[in-house]
This record gives sequence, structure tokens and C-alpha cells, in this order.
Amino acid sequence: MFIVNSYLLAVIFCFITMLCWGSWGNTQKLTSSHWRYELFYWDYVIGMVLFALLLAFTMGSIGSEGRPFVEDLSQAESSNILSIILGGVIFNASNILLSASVSLAGLAVAFPLGVGLALVLGVLNTYMVAPKGDPVLLFAGVALIVIAIICNGVASSRVKRSDNTSSNGKGIVLAILAGVLMSFFYRFVAVAMDLDNFAQPAVGKLTPYSAIFIFTVGVLISNFLFNTIIMRHPFVGDKVSYKEYFSGKLSTHLVGVLGGCIWCLGTAFSYIAAGKAGAAVSYALGQGAPMIAAIWGVFIWKEFKGAKRTTLLLSMMFVFFIAGLGLIIISGGN
Repeated sequence: MFIVNSYLLAVIFCFITMLCWGSWGNTQKLTSSHWRYELFYWDYVIGMVLFALLLAFTMGSIGSEGRPFVEDLSQAESSNILSIILGGVIFNASNILLSASVSLAGLAVAFPLGVGLALVLGVLNTYMVAPKGDPVLLFAGVALIVIAIICNGVASSRVKRSDNTSSNGKGIVLAILAGVLMSFFYRFVAVAMDLDNFAQPAVGKLTPYSAIFIFTVGVLISNFLFNTIIMRHPFVGDKVSYKEYFSGKLSTHLVGVLGGCIWCLGTAFSYIAAGKAGAAVSYALGQGAPMIAAIWGVFIWKEFKGAKRTTLLLSMMFVFFIAGLGLIIISGGN
């Protein structure tokens, strides 16, 4: 299988993770005018699984190092498989709650609060499971990214909204729940992989390629429960049916599948890079995704158009973001 053997390449993979995690939401935005989120989410999950299989039988099955995908999957201990499936279930629950929070409270509350909590708690969780790098520099970098996320949230709150009732207690509670849940999913994945030696992984442990496949299966299985409930009892709007899903245009379905592929590429690269960069560094760099989403929002979707006194806040956001990433990168090299 393909293995990252240099820290620089691991950091590049982490940046690709950040770009993918911060960009897949564009596919949802492209379909939002005529396609409910609950329906989009099915295509998104299908895209995850298909792309995970593609990676498994290509990058995960070539090269002389490590175990190829099928061999790795067949020797994995059931406890490790279940751990990764649990991680997928937790992630799926958190992702659905976060999206519901966006629809109720808006991006200004949902992303800074939900993803901010996930970043802080998640780095702490993954560092406890697989400590690697200088903790002072690592957590200083995390703190700067949190400040950047806060700047983003304050700037977003100054955007004029047509629906002022969206900022409510339910949205805040959902964002908090999403952030707490999201902070825990990665540790269940990290503990099931031999992060110290992908070239000769321990017996029973999993490599990144089998891990991402099992993870997406966990997401898919749990989606039959979680998304079905959300479709029948949505947090906002009327309920939707599976009949509506199957009546959707092929082009609309393909956009959702593309979103899942983009997310899966980023997540797979995060797992692959974790062996060299460390789980905490890999997770922290990936969770800078809200800033990438902010770049899309500011410069492409013009979400801050008409907002007052946001130039300084947005400038501070990008400065703190870049500085935080720099400290996280340096921490992994020590």
C-alpha cells in the first residue's frame, strides 16, 4: 500500500484534508435551491463509500510496504473493526446535528461553536490516545485557530439575515451536541490503527485504507436510522420521503456523490498522514476546515456582502488561522 514516509508530505496531505473538509459543502450549496439537505445527505454518504472502495483497491493495494487492503481487512480483530464503526456512527450523528444547527441558528452560531468545540476537545482526545509532537506548540496553535474561528463567528453575526428567528436555543444546543460528539469520533479510529508503523502494522490492527472503508460503512449503516428519523421529523421544514429521493435528477444525485468523494479523499489523507504527523496534528490541521469554508463564503459565495465592520475581523481570522497552522506544523516536527 502507499505509505507517507516524510513529515513534509504528511503535512501536505493534512492540508489536502483541510481543503476537502472545508470545500465539500459547496456541493450541498449547489443543490440547496431545489434539493433538501436530508436527500442530499444520502448521495453524500454513498459517495463516501464508493470513493473509500476506490482508494482501497488502488492506493491501498499497491507497493511493497504494509498489508494490501483485502489481506489487512481479513486479519483485523473484531474489536478494532467495531471501534472504527463506532467512530463512523458518532461522526454521522454529529454531522447531521451540525447541519440541523446551521438551518436553525445559522453559520455564525453552528460552525464557530460546534466545530470550535470539536477542535479543542478532539485534539485533546487524540493526543491522549496517540501523543506525538510538542504539546506546548500544538495547543498554542489550537488556541490561535480557536481565536480565528471566534473572529469568523463574530463577522458572520453581522451579516444581515432575512430570518431573524433562526438564532434560537435549539440551534445552540444542537451545535454544542454536535461539537462534543464530533470531538470523540477520531479517537476510536486512531486506537484501531497501528500509527507507529504502517509499513509493518501490528497483527489485528488496521491500515488507513481499510480503516476509512470500515468507517464509511459505519456512516452508511447508521444513516438508515439517523437520516430516516430526520426525514420524518425534521428540525426545520416539512418531512421528506424516499419517493422524493428516487425522483431526483441524476445530475443532482451526482453532485451529492461528488461531495462524499471530496470528503472521503480528505479523511483518507488524514488517516494516511497520521502515521507520520501524529493523530493530534493530523486532526487539528483538518479541523481548520471552517476557515476554508469561510474563504469560499467570503470570496466566492459573497456571504459577507452587505455586512458592516467585518473587514478587520476577517483579516484577523486569516492571520490567526495561518499562525495557528504554523505552530501545529512546527509542533509535529519536534
